[in-house]
Amino acid sequence: MNSFNPSLAALCCVVVVLGGLPFSPNAQLDNSFYRDTCPNVHSIVREVLRNVSKTDPRILASLIRLHFHDCFVQGCDASILLNTTSTITSEQTAFGNNNSIRGLDVVNQIKTAVENACPNTVSCADILALAAEISSVLANGPDWKVPLGRRDSLTANLTLANINLPSPAFNLTQLKSNFDNQGLDATDLVALSGAHTIGRGQCRFFVDRLYNFSNTGNPDPTLNTTYLQTLRTICPNGGPGSTLTDLDPATPDTCDSAYYSNLRIQKGLFQSDQVLSSTSGADTIAIVNSFNNNQTLFFEAFKASMIKMSRIKVLTGSQGEIRKQCNFVNGNSGLATKVTRESSEDGIVSSY
Repeated sequence: MNSFNPSLAALCCVVVVLGGLPFSPNAQLDNSFYRDTCPNVHSIVREVLRNVSKTDPRILASLIRLHFHDCFVQGCDASILLNTTSTITSEQTAFGNNNSIRGLDVVNQIKTAVENACPNTVSCADILALAAEISSVLANGPDWKVPLGRRDSLTANLTLANINLPSPAFNLTQLKSNFDNQGLDATDLVALSGAHTIGRGQCRFFVDRLYNFSNTGNPDPTLNTTYLQTLRTICPNGGPGSTLTDLDPATPDTCDSAYYSNLRIQKGLFQSDQVLSSTSGADTIAIVNSFNNNQTLFFEAFKASMIKMSRIKVLTGSQGEIRKQCNFVNGNSGLATKVTRESSEDGIVSSY
């Protein structure tokens, strides 16, 4: 991993970083890809999300996470959206997704609206990328030009989802290895973790930190003691694992740098959050501190890392297809054996 240095501010403004094996340097992604074929696609997606978020503000964090969980498996190909059929085993039952991912029905709403305007044109993978960017904006976070032109996969990979999605219990070494496998570095890790500035987490993903950290019979020593007592009230030992609490107790529905302020005072909800700031000698500490001190720097890094992530192993040209329905490959919807989860289901987040 590259250590943090003063050149980070300049590097954060670079929106395309090539050279990592998972990326597709020859892929023809372009933020004006739909200029002639579906010029209003961005506004169509934004209108659906603006309406949904009025009654479900959590959906913004959920859709950012859905894009992340898609890209980290087979690449940004909308494989996470595929339901189980006679020929496909869905990624939705992976540990990092099961009873946890949300927003699949909202993606379907967006797809229907886009299809009505531009039939057989916009991929579900691009809808996920656009929804993530628009969600950031609606949460008062940064905007960016989304590279477009992805195509949708013909397959899903449950086994790979169980391997590739980072756990909320990962230590820093495990997190770095996980991100490195995707061509993402320490700055990307810290910046993308900043998505936890919004959203909620289920007790089951951090309750061991409160009562029996690493089988010690004691709480995680890196957890702020006042925060520990607050979380124990929300998540009693042996209580329901699906109870939700804010990822950012300071500004839970606003995309800002408060997430990093929380880490500095040991108020990271997941172990995978707190290790960014509490691992002795780690290069991530300086990055956390810089983002805490300069929200603009965080926003620039978040934009760059989201764009970089959105290019992982994309399908373009004649690869894959443009799905007519996001939950099924074309011609296969009649063979479904599992229904899409609704966004009312609890749990935004086992990871980022």
